Amino acid sequence: MRYALLLAPSANRVYTRSAAGLASSELKAFGTKVEETIVLGGLSYLVFEGEPESLPRLANLSSVCAIFELHGNDMLRPIGEPPLAHFDDDLLTIQKYAGKTNEHFTKLLLNVTALASSWDFLQRKFVVLDPVAGRGTTLNQALMYGWDAIGIEIDGKHVEAYAAFMKTYLQRKRIKHTADTTPVRRDGRRLGRRFDASIAGSQQVTLFDADTVEARKLMKAHCVDLIVADLPYNVVHKIGSPTQLLRAALPGWVELLRPGGALGMSWNTHLAPREQAITLLEEAGLRVSEGFDGFEHWVDQGITRDIVVARK
Repeated sequence: MRYALLLAPSANRVYTRSAAGLASSELKAFGTKVEETIVLGGLSYLVFEGEPESLPRLANLSSVCAIFELHGNDMLRPIGEPPLAHFDDDLLTIQKYAGKTNEHFTKLLLNVTALASSWDFLQRKFVVLDPVAGRGTTLNQALMYGWDAIGIEIDGKHVEAYAAFMKTYLQRKRIKHTADTTPVRRDGRRLGRRFDASIAGSQQVTLFDADTVEARKLMKAHCVDLIVADLPYNVVHKIGSPTQLLRAALPGWVELLRPGGALGMSWNTHLAPREQAITLLEEAGLRVSEGFDGFEHWVDQGITRDIVVARK
């Protein structure tokens, strides 16, 4: 079958300009190639071939507004395949703050990381770790998929803001849950705090207020399936640049990753070229996945963002 993908609009106009190219690269990661772009009724559509069995996965594309069967060159039949959505979409959109990553990009990064793992996208309840979690956009996207989420964030104010948001959100939606913040100690030393929420007895989200370099001390080895890290673009960690942070933190992150799991990260290429990022991942014992490229795009003055994905 031939299908036509209508891209979802984004409030971020800069991201919208890159959306078609990013969607083409994401479709490639899903095993599908864009054949052409057509315009019908003043709207642009990405045309691709695929099997009907692939539609449940493709419904979760990060920038999809709708997918249609394309008959001839101008007749569209809507496909009613729903995406994974265990919560209302305001779980992702209600939070507004300076520096928040576009929700479409967060979903894109999570998608391609899951696709690079050894497991089927729709057949596993993944455990996702965001080791630089900020205020939890990646954690919330994992929850949307019905997965479990773990985050590490060094800024205690971000952790407090996320804990307050999740408690309020779950209460207002009248979702059964328990939530608490407790200290984290190892060998008599305080490493930080942790916020835990058990949601409807079926999902778990944890956010550590701690240094990501200490990740291995916070959790057991081989406890996560995916690591998704949107690295700070112009922010210097207390131990140095993002490159220095990766050198210090990657060994611990990789120990937490199950064999067959995948790590996906985005970063500012002005701070480190793609080749350097790949070298750091390979030195940590990961194998960079082929076919997960074409994601480099301009974000702002001094920031060009790219994605690299690797499997353990």
